[in-house]
Amino acid sequence: MSFYYLPDLSAGSFRATALVSALTQQLPDLAQLDVVTTLPNRYSTFSVDDALEFERRPSLEIRRIRLPGHNSGMWDQSRAFLHFAKEARRHVQTRRYDLVYATSSRLMTAALGAWIAKRQKAKLYLDIRDIFVDTIMSVLPRRLAIVTRPFFSVIERWTIEQADRVNLVSGGFRSYFEIRYPSREYSFFSNGVDEEFIEAHARVNTREPARNPLTVLYAGNIGEGQGLHVIIPALAKRMQGRAVFKLIGDGGRKRALEAALQRAGVDNVELLPPVKREQLIDAYRGADVLFLHLNDYEAFKKVLPSKLFEYAAMGKPIWAGVSGYAADFVRSEISNAAVFNPCDADGAEEAFSRLSFVETPRAGFIEKFSRARLMRAMAADLLSLTRSHA
Repeated sequence: MSFYYLPDLSAGSFRATALVSALTQQLPDLAQLDVVTTLPNRYSTFSVDDALEFERRPSLEIRRIRLPGHNSGMWDQSRAFLHFAKEARRHVQTRRYDLVYATSSRLMTAALGAWIAKRQKAKLYLDIRDIFVDTIMSVLPRRLAIVTRPFFSVIERWTIEQADRVNLVSGGFRSYFEIRYPSREYSFFSNGVDEEFIEAHARVNTREPARNPLTVLYAGNIGEGQGLHVIIPALAKRMQGRAVFKLIGDGGRKRALEAALQRAGVDNVELLPPVKREQLIDAYRGADVLFLHLNDYEAFKKVLPSKLFEYAAMGKPIWAGVSGYAADFVRSEISNAAVFNPCDADGAEEAFSRLSFVETPRAGFIEKFSRARLMRAMAADLLSLTRSHA
């Protein structure tokens, strides 16, 4: 179970699709794999006309549920999930499973997977990509967060306690889960570099000269978690004449970003809609610096953004406003990357001066964090539960 799946654009989509590919290569004879997901819905401004509601291949069936339209707001996303849950339950009610896998940055997707596993007396493998209970205290209005957190804490506890194994995408999650749920089995398969980006890495040109002004590219969600509406207006103003910013994506705080840019009176920021991966790689190649930012919230000190992996593969300088586990990861694993504290325009400007504006091959990183290699190992870990079930 994954709320997102290719051809949708999201970290969860790319991860789930890579895992399914690895699983189909390792399934025992006569095994059947069902994927329950949604039709592309990550952004209201991005749609894929040829995405199929049903796909059937040998040993694999994919069911994509059509959702009501939403604009990334909390209430319309809740409505979309309730529809997904209703249709997913209807889809699985006549089927019998030995193992349920659920990947979740959305707690309720994990809870739905846990409910199905419990009902069918199946093994449950959870892949946790975010700590929802932590995050809501940062991104929701304080009063709403205080009211809803006890409810979601109960849901989290029930969900995690159903699991036979829990994978944590970020090592920064370890203390949170091991303290609260010490009796669970944990694994640690991170996000990784997809094949498209490994191929792009093979064409890194170390002699490419830097231009002036430099092109700084951000690609991804534009939401509260990214805090672009906080950092970009002030930073772009400081960097006028030295850099132009291209921001590719959409999300719940895009309008706030547009308003903040207008108030700041900057003219070196261009907002572009989401694009498919082939076009995204072309955009990366055309940039001089790749930009990443997380809002200055305590919860985000534990996360490891999936975007770092594709950025690193492109060989471009990386300019990252992150803290905690992600900052440590960048410093230890990625060459020619400069870290600054989130929402700190002064620190960002200083970090920019530490970058070398040439492309840098990162072959060691690619080898260590190849998505295909990581997902083969994760697929074997997942299937080990079916053997113990038998």
